[in-house]
Amino acid sequence: MTSDAPAFPPLAIVGIGCMFPRARDLDTYWANIKNGVDAIEDVPPTHWSVEDFHATDPKAPDRTYGTRGGFLEPVTFDPLEFGLTPRALESTDSTQLLGLLVAREALRDAGYGPGERAFDPDRVSVILGVTGTLELVIPLGARLGHPIWRRALREAGVDPAVAQDVVRRISEAYVPWQEDSFPGLLGNVAAGRIANRLDLRGTNCVVDAACASSLSAIHMGALELGAGRADLVVTGGLDTFNDVFMYMCFSKTPALSPRSDARPFDAEADGTILGEGLGVLVLRRREDAERDGDRIYAVIRGIGSSSDGRGGAIYEPTVAGQVRALRHAYRSAAIPPATVELLEAHGTGTKVGDAVEVRALAEVYGAAEREGAWCALGSVKSQIGHTKAAAGAAGLIKAALALHYKVLPPTIKVSRPAPGLAPGESPFYVNAAKRPWLPPEGHPRRAAVSAFGFGGSNFHVVLEEHAAEKAAPDGDGRVQIAAFSGPEPRALLAQLDAWPESASWEETRALAARSRDAFRPENPCRLVLVLEAGRSEFAAVSRSARQRLAAGGEERAWSTPDGAHFGAGAAPGRLAALFPGQGSQYVGMLLDLVCEFPEMLEALALADRVVGPVGGRRLGALIYPPATFDREAAAANEEALRDTRAAQPALGAVSSGALGVLGRFGVRPAATAGHSYGELTALFAAGRLDAESLFLLSRLRGELMAGADDGRGGMIAVRSSAATMEAWLGEESLDLVVANRNAPEQVVLSGARAEVERAAERLAARGIGHRILNVSAAFHSPLVAAARAPFAAALADTPFMAGSIPVFANATATAYPAEEGAAREV
Repeated sequence: MTSDAPAFPPLAIVGIGCMFPRARDLDTYWANIKNGVDAIEDVPPTHWSVEDFHATDPKAPDRTYGTRGGFLEPVTFDPLEFGLTPRALESTDSTQLLGLLVAREALRDAGYGPGERAFDPDRVSVILGVTGTLELVIPLGARLGHPIWRRALREAGVDPAVAQDVVRRISEAYVPWQEDSFPGLLGNVAAGRIANRLDLRGTNCVVDAACASSLSAIHMGALELGAGRADLVVTGGLDTFNDVFMYMCFSKTPALSPRSDARPFDAEADGTILGEGLGVLVLRRREDAERDGDRIYAVIRGIGSSSDGRGGAIYEPTVAGQVRALRHAYRSAAIPPATVELLEAHGTGTKVGDAVEVRALAEVYGAAEREGAWCALGSVKSQIGHTKAAAGAAGLIKAALALHYKVLPPTIKVSRPAPGLAPGESPFYVNAAKRPWLPPEGHPRRAAVSAFGFGGSNFHVVLEEHAAEKAAPDGDGRVQIAAFSGPEPRALLAQLDAWPESASWEETRALAARSRDAFRPENPCRLVLVLEAGRSEFAAVSRSARQRLAAGGEERAWSTPDGAHFGAGAAPGRLAALFPGQGSQYVGMLLDLVCEFPEMLEALALADRVVGPVGGRRLGALIYPPATFDREAAAANEEALRDTRAAQPALGAVSSGALGVLGRFGVRPAATAGHSYGELTALFAAGRLDAESLFLLSRLRGELMAGADDGRGGMIAVRSSAATMEAWLGEESLDLVVANRNAPEQVVLSGARAEVERAAERLAARGIGHRILNVSAAFHSPLVAAARAPFAAALADTPFMAGSIPVFANATATAYPAEEGAAREV
């Protein structure tokens, strides 16, 4: 019998620590995921020699055809911090050592690290996924081949003294056996060492389910919490085993990509690529975490597991086995698959593995009563490789952060979706570019994660957001602003000289934060330096700034190409904000801002809700549609956003959101104006309209103008004066009007589309600069005059508030009157 009741209570992810290729910490890992960073590189000499072991022939004995992968960057490790002797490092596997660092980071991130909030160590369990043996086994085992070496040398007639020297030289190439070697090579000690050094006294064990090990460990940790045997579980997966032995294993299966690149869910995918990493999560029961005020990244609602049972080869996945795990997960979570909008798949990039997974997912999700493609499908292996025992943790962390930061992250390297994933073929779409994750209707944001391992181990985890709102920007710390201020340039020079130029990036982040705290904008001299990790270090950026400051010029402001910006004296004038009108819209407007700042996301979410569907699609999906894989689809997206009914509220949403972001940094205008439609946004910015009224009026204005014009009109910008153009229109007998006087030497003509095209031809013949605008109507022309009366009626029912700053009107170039009725007439 099966039960629909959840197998365990909802669990909160309250802490995360990780190291993955090109990502020393959690912030960098998320930044790399969100921004589509490819962390795959050539095998470094620290791991193994490609020259010694590579062969293009997959069947070449004792050779691998792999040459690239995902590798951890060097890490500083102080054994004394953990009570280890330096001598023990050589005989301790790196998985155990780095696991200590990452577990401590995860606990600190949760607020339960050493010296932080009190907790009961007797109620803390450590359950981790690892591979069966650790990397240290290989060199220690290799030393035991000395009888074979001696026999071969003797049979080859080598002098015994020379043979002994050869054996000694070979032995010295490997780590020697020591007292600490036995525990140093055991997988279970990866968890045991964490429990020992951090004094955690609950259950301590590891799980090996091959590439599903970390989700298997998380499953066991969930059961431990559900049974009440622990109050906090440190779990996840560790895998630093990326030497030639592991490459040989995957080469002879064969599963490695001949191109040495994993491309999950791409039509041309030809295999996987190996990576290494460590991902540790701290779990608590949700009710306990909420009671104690923990920060919660995401909630685990259910976990499903299964075995493939009797099948073909032991390493061959089955659809039926994966389907069982998925169905168990959704029964456990009491959540329908139709509400899951992000699926982090196992997605290794192998043709057979990906095809089986897509079929299993389609069987479960295809039964949902929901039309279209609603679920973003991806795999972080496209960025970091297959991290084996840590693969499930890598995917789970990605999904949890996506829920926490409200971003649908990309899967890179997909040029054409694999069979079964083309548009219209399944409930899934390959999310090849980051997008804001807007609130769905009727349920929280939800995600799911899969991991499968040799031997037929299948796991599927269902996640849910904990809070609907984005709490804070998800800046990754890769860009820092160092800010300095003082009474004169010499004071700035002294501050620059005091900065330690050899500071690491972590130290730079701390120093930059302190400099911003000390910065005073009212000081007569001000300097900021823009620093980027790995690209523009302090010494390089400050060098040119020092030269300019030392020269002592009279310039009030200057900037250097490498990121130094200087200002002196009071501001030259007050700040005004000008908001754009239709024709400025484009697919993906301000994408980076909406994927980082809460203000942008909130504005977009409100507009999405108030405006409702436009042409059957939500406003957010029109501005930020899923990635397209051909020019026709991309052109169709641009055309859909050009529709006046979509373009106007879309501009209002991103403009009001950008205003909120500027406000976060203390940038507030003293006056506003708007270009055509943008005047509505200007009224909102001045406090004359509230946000909901802005979006209601934007929707109505777009609908009225689209109906009045019926798609017949267009507009063209011309580099000329209004007087010249009015005369020219008469000379050419063109039925157009001067709709916008944008500048002394730039106007916009408006009218029927055929007349706009005729004007473009004649302007070109006369060599007059011009550009047909990206609009779907002839705004400010007689073609849209029918929209005036119904829009005025809607304005009569819209509250106009007093406002805080002046708004300058398009028609009069004067400020809106304070009186409500008079303001509506403008």
